[in-house]
Amino acid sequence: MVGGAEKWVMMVTAQTPTNIAVIKYWGKRDESLILPVNDSISVTLDPDHLCTTTTVAVSPSFERDRMWLNGKEISLSGGRYQNCLREIRSRASDVEDEENGIKIPKKDWDKLHLHIASYNNFPTAAGLASSAAGFACLVFSLAKLMNVKEDQSKLSAIARQGSGSACRSLFGGFVKWIMGRVSSRQKETSSTTGMRETVETSLLLKHRAKEIVPKRILQMEEAIKNRDFTSFAQLACADSNQFHAVCLDTSPPIFYMNDTSHRVISIAEKWNRSEGGRRSHKPLSTSQHRIWLCLYEC
Repeated sequence: MVGGAEKWVMMVTAQTPTNIAVIKYWGKRDESLILPVNDSISVTLDPDHLCTTTTVAVSPSFERDRMWLNGKEISLSGGRYQNCLREIRSRASDVEDEENGIKIPKKDWDKLHLHIASYNNFPTAAGLASSAAGFACLVFSLAKLMNVKEDQSKLSAIARQGSGSACRSLFGGFVKWIMGRVSSRQKETSSTTGMRETVETSLLLKHRAKEIVPKRILQMEEAIKNRDFTSFAQLACADSNQFHAVCLDTSPPIFYMNDTSHRVISIAEKWNRSEGGRRSHKPLSTSQHRIWLCLYEC
């Protein structure tokens, strides 16, 4: 933080982990609010290994909102970024830093511009939920900067408007995203093309959302409560397989797995069969845990 008449800069830095869904979210029934067609469950990963770090700064010397991702400037004109910025600014409170003589009245947040620098310590857009961690970290850091007095649940609803899975990255451990309810009169905005095409064309998705996921959610919750890793792994892998089946049932079909993905799955299955992972209820080794995790986002 730097003081001085009209030259000050106030900054906040936050870090948010990514998450991997073990019962997956795919397809929206409301695209403006980003409400899913089914519940989902995820596990929050260790931030020391997979996370987003975001620094947000405000200063009267900034002429416009700007953002850098992994050192490269990106546009903030997209609806998802604007939704998050608008929602956080509307909830801002007075901010005062007596030590540096800085006071920001609530009404001034709409006039001040922001600079945002975000960094992922893992490959962006590589199937590791970078947008989830990114939007969660953006919303959390902005809320701290602007002294927003909302709890994590309210902030997660804002982060969800940037990326659906972001609502889960604001919490640790296992997180359940409940699909919720909404009026059919809500205005539709743009969304991920693949999800939209799946919702419009896949009969398997409709069957999955109505018949499969509700039962699987209950089974997964039971496995987590009982620390039953064998059941947990079987459910997670089965759900991952069905996710890819839904993608293939989309018109045109969506292909997320490549040859390397198929080889990893084959190796993992053979490894766990050789160690009794699926045939026995004995505790799995650390190596087996890591092998099972390879399957979740393939």
